[in-house]
Amino acid sequence: MAIEKIGVVGAGTMGNGIAQIFAVAGYDVIMRDIKEEFVERGLKTVAKNLDRLIARGKLTAEAKDQALARIRTATTLDGFGDRDLIIEAIVENVEIKAKLFRDLDAVCSGDAILATNTSSISITKVAAASKRPERVVGMHFFNPVPVMQLVEIIRALQTADEVVEQIEAVSRAVGKTPHTVKDSYGFVVNRVLIPMINEAINCLYEGLTSPEDIDAVMKLGANHPMGPLSLADLIGLDIILDIMETLYRGFDDPKYRPSPLLKQMVDAGYLGRKTGRGFFRYN
Repeated sequence: MAIEKIGVVGAGTMGNGIAQIFAVAGYDVIMRDIKEEFVERGLKTVAKNLDRLIARGKLTAEAKDQALARIRTATTLDGFGDRDLIIEAIVENVEIKAKLFRDLDAVCSGDAILATNTSSISITKVAAASKRPERVVGMHFFNPVPVMQLVEIIRALQTADEVVEQIEAVSRAVGKTPHTVKDSYGFVVNRVLIPMINEAINCLYEGLTSPEDIDAVMKLGANHPMGPLSLADLIGLDIILDIMETLYRGFDDPKYRPSPLLKQMVDAGYLGRKTGRGFFRYN
C-alpha cells in the first residue's frame, strides 16, 4: 500500500507541525481537532511557519500556497475513510488515545496505518485498544516538528514488519531521519533526556546553585547546545511531569520519581515558555 493521504488528529503545536511537513512534501492532508477555532489556529500557525521559510529563502510563495491548499481542516473524523496513514497528536492520556483509536477503527479502511505521536505511553497498550493492532505504530516527532530531524519509530509488540518499513520510508520522504526502537516507557530519547532534566531540577531544589549556573555548566561541561532547565521550559514543565510520572508508574523504579520542585512548578502554573514563566521568565 502506497501512503499518499494523511490524517492528523490534533492541530496543536505537534499536530500542525506534522501537517505542515507532509503538505510541503506533497501529501494530501486532513488536520482535525475538536473545535473549529483550534484547527483555524493550527492552520494560521502553519502559514506563519511557511512565511518564515520564505523569508529565509527556503521556500517560494508558490510552494507555500500549494502546501496550504493540500491541508483540509475538520472537526470530525468523517473524512478519514480514505486516509492511508493517520497520526494522532492529542493529549498524553492513554484512555483518551485508546478511545480515539477505537473511533478511527470505525471510520478508516482496514489497510490504514494508525500512528501515535506519544512521547512516553506504551504503544503496545494503545495498539491493544485497536481492532488492527498489527497496523498500529509509534511515530514520535520532536518539537519543533519542521526543524527537528529525528522521527523515533516505536514498534509495539503487535506491530507488523511491513508497517515499520512503510513508516520508515514515509519518514524519509518528508525529509526526516527515522530510527526504530522497541516499545518501552519513554522509548529511548525521553527515557534518557527527561530523567536528566528532572535531576537538574533536583539540583535546583536542593539549592546547589542558580538556574543560570546549572544551565551554564551543562553547556560548557557537557557541550549541550541548551541547558536542561531552558530545555524544560521549552518542552513544557507539565509535559516533563507527565513523562516522569509515566516512567515512574511504568517501571515502578524510584529513580524515575518526579522532583518535588517540578510538581510545585506545575501546580503553580509555571509551565515554561508557553505561560511566560518557568525556571526563567519570558516576555
